[in-house]
Amino acid sequence: MSEITDLSLNELRAALDNREVNPVEVAKAYIHRIQESDERVKAFITVTEDIALEQAAKAERMIEEGNSGPLTGIPIGIKDVICTKGVPTTCSSRMLEGFKPPYDATVMEKLNGQGAVMVGKLNMDEFAMGSSTENSAFFPTHNPWDLDRVPGGSSGGSAAAVAARECVVSLGSDTGGSIRQPAAFCGVVGLKPTYGRVSRYGLVAFASSLDQIGPFARNIKDCALTFQAISGHDHRDSTSAPMPEEDFVSACTPKIEGLTVGVPAEYFVEGMSNEVEETVRQAINRFRDAGATIKEISLPHSRHALAAYYIIATAEASSNLSRYDGVKYGFRAEEYSNLMEMYRATRSQGFGPEVKRRIMLGTYCLSAGYYDAFYKKASSVRALIIQDFKNAFDECDIIAAPVTPTTAFRIGEKAQDPIQMYLSDIFTIPVNLAGVPGISMPCGFDSKGLPIGIQLIAKHFQEKILFQAAHTLETVLDLQIKWPELKTKS
Repeated sequence: MSEITDLSLNELRAALDNREVNPVEVAKAYIHRIQESDERVKAFITVTEDIALEQAAKAERMIEEGNSGPLTGIPIGIKDVICTKGVPTTCSSRMLEGFKPPYDATVMEKLNGQGAVMVGKLNMDEFAMGSSTENSAFFPTHNPWDLDRVPGGSSGGSAAAVAARECVVSLGSDTGGSIRQPAAFCGVVGLKPTYGRVSRYGLVAFASSLDQIGPFARNIKDCALTFQAISGHDHRDSTSAPMPEEDFVSACTPKIEGLTVGVPAEYFVEGMSNEVEETVRQAINRFRDAGATIKEISLPHSRHALAAYYIIATAEASSNLSRYDGVKYGFRAEEYSNLMEMYRATRSQGFGPEVKRRIMLGTYCLSAGYYDAFYKKASSVRALIIQDFKNAFDECDIIAAPVTPTTAFRIGEKAQDPIQMYLSDIFTIPVNLAGVPGISMPCGFDSKGLPIGIQLIAKHFQEKILFQAAHTLETVLDLQIKWPELKTKS
């Protein structure tokens, strides 16, 4: 058997069920891997070794009793924006440093019920606001493929941990591309589900009409297994869709004869990397080899998506983050003479520059005299983007496009230029505005050896078609990815 940390979820599941290895051995192997490599990657904010070993022992009993599920005994990392009872949930912000939620998010209840093993909480851009994980209040995360480059964001720790083999799968959140973009930069699979497919109860809010929890994995089937474990209706989340349970794993079959793959002209823009465009187009052509029809389509209002997003998302952030005032929980400034000074000092000291920038933008957009000019107009553009996707899906079954205009950029390269950083999400944001599902998967590498991702998009609640198409492409590409070998501590 290969080294434990080299095994995919499916391979590890078989090894556990066949008693070739036990959950405690697996947990110890991953804790050791984190201790060896995370000093360089810095994917983890909190490593939960004691909890992992306790959960692994419980998973071992579940397997012995014949009561195991697909994720029983599987080490998983959790983005630090998802509430974990009694375990710090910081959102990578000084504002919540040391905060321990008194309850678990719904996704954590589901994972715990299956006997999954949480090995730790993962680094991110503060309050999920960023595209590089450089906005963490604690430290930046490094891309395992090139430690001088960013892993993407905001779920950079979640993507980097899977690529560095520090966990088998992980959870992130996606508001404007925060799962798909880091998945592309780190060469892993990342799914942004349909809005409402996965409960947001216990997800610390950034932009409530856009946020969605989703999985990272090393391959499509592992992603489907993890998604199946966390999806489903939740009465505690008013935006949770009352959809019946589905078998997403069975959809992972390499067969798409008769499907039409739409290619939007607006997603191949001037200024994008030639290598990214060429690699993505070559991957799209492989769909034709597998029996699909390729058709050029148009998503004409996509060019307005970035502007609309940074009005809607910042407006919602301004509202959601008003709760962090130093009164109820979290950080409070030490020096103030009255209540207003306490509010002002707490928010000035507790939030980082990017979070403050977005709060100010959102507050301005919602202010008297500007609401109609900005937020109302952005909402109208959002409606046009939703209609664009509906029209496109009248012509095709799935849409294929790039995830990002470039491969991973160097740490610090865009840190002082917010506009250039925002442009990193130009191809992912329309999916969030429309609420449709999108998946990022590896489709090749550039001349520097950096991963390139392709994005597949489907209709609302059509994740099964998405997995079918993605698994087909994964099969025909047959990349045989050799994961990065990181130098370990001596």
